Amino acid sequence: MRRRKQQFRIVIADDHELVRRGIRSILTAHRSWQVVGEASDGAQAARLTENLRPHVLIMDVTMPKLDGLEATRKILNDCPETKILILTMHESDQMVRRILEAGARGYILKSDLAEQLVRAVREVSQGKLFLTPKVSDIVLRGFLDVEKRSRAALDGEAKPTAREREILRLLVMGKTNKEIGSLLGITVRTVETHRAKIMLKLGVHSIAELIHFAMDRGLVPSRSSAT
Repeated sequence: MRRRKQQFRIVIADDHELVRRGIRSILTAHRSWQVVGEASDGAQAARLTENLRPHVLIMDVTMPKLDGLEATRKILNDCPETKILILTMHESDQMVRRILEAGARGYILKSDLAEQLVRAVREVSQGKLFLTPKVSDIVLRGFLDVEKRSRAALDGEAKPTAREREILRLLVMGKTNKEIGSLLGITVRTVETHRAKIMLKLGVHSIAELIHFAMDRGLVPSRSSAT
């Protein structure tokens, strides 16, 4: 007797019922795919994923109770085998970077659902990273804008001061704001102010991006030589 093939399990999380219904209608065209649960907020999405262990979770980034970013971190901590595909209306390169850094495997605009959803589910389920052409273009433009602002900052007068370079060096070494303040004899608030000014000057949006940029441009020693 031939063994029945295990169905591919999917959970849908979106606070709009019409959106969930539209996603379900696209997915159910594939007989081997089964929508095993639907959630209307991030907390419910996390609970359903933990209980049902779907292969893929399709989740809106803007959710009540627990937003998509926080839900992604929680879900992957509890269910690392589940692949998360994020849906959104936001065309923001910063949002894409934050979502991917949290561990999601795909990012798709709701305007691209009809054309791209099936391919996105298939690719993230195989462990691949999926970005629609439109999202890839958004990320590329954001990267080029950051590079442009950073070069302008370094070529102009807005270069890091000696104090800011020292703080950069300590950040690369992995020091916390409190540790940096103690080492330099300044308050934590002053460290935070310096850090914010550095990020503004260099046109970066996260500590990881700041450290990478500083090492790449030779503003501070690399981690290995700084320790």
